[in-house]
Amino acid sequence: MDKVALRKIYQERRNTLSHRELLINDDLLLLKFQQLDFSGVNTLMSYWPIEKNNEPNTHLFSDYLHFLLPQLKTIFPVITDSQNMEGVLVDENTIYDTNSWGITEPINGQPVDPQSIDLILVPLLIFDKLGYRVGYGKGFYDRFLAKCNKDAILVGFSYFDPIEKITDTNEFDIPLTFGITPHYIYEF
Repeated sequence: MDKVALRKIYQERRNTLSHRELLINDDLLLLKFQQLDFSGVNTLMSYWPIEKNNEPNTHLFSDYLHFLLPQLKTIFPVITDSQNMEGVLVDENTIYDTNSWGITEPINGQPVDPQSIDLILVPLLIFDKLGYRVGYGKGFYDRFLAKCNKDAILVGFSYFDPIEKITDTNEFDIPLTFGITPHYIYEF
């Protein structure tokens, strides 16, 4: 199936999940995430989950990492123009605002070299058994990931099992390192 069809199907499927189901699935995702090896991780790029899209609660994952790795630096994405985004360093004093796409971004923070990021939590709606993902269709993450260190760990979270294959991937699509569902960790 192609990305347009998958995007529609899996956004609808996520929207049918109850608040209770989301909480349970987020806890299960966290338990799976905790099984990964984070040695050597000094810099995390996360993102603020879009509540109206029923996105997995990335705050759980980043809070766990900060507990595990107290010196961890955290970066959040900021859209800089219609084609690009950058990562900026955040801390407990960072102020956030929600942009016109409904994405909560830091309004201040120092831009970070994408090559310095060790672990990136990548938003998605669904991924396939090859590690390719369907995002929201704007391409911001694929363009950003192309600038990152090839050894960066890319993790995506899905409430649903992966599909067999996304039929319209291209040379600009960058596969995940790990896809995590409530019951499995897929390594690519």
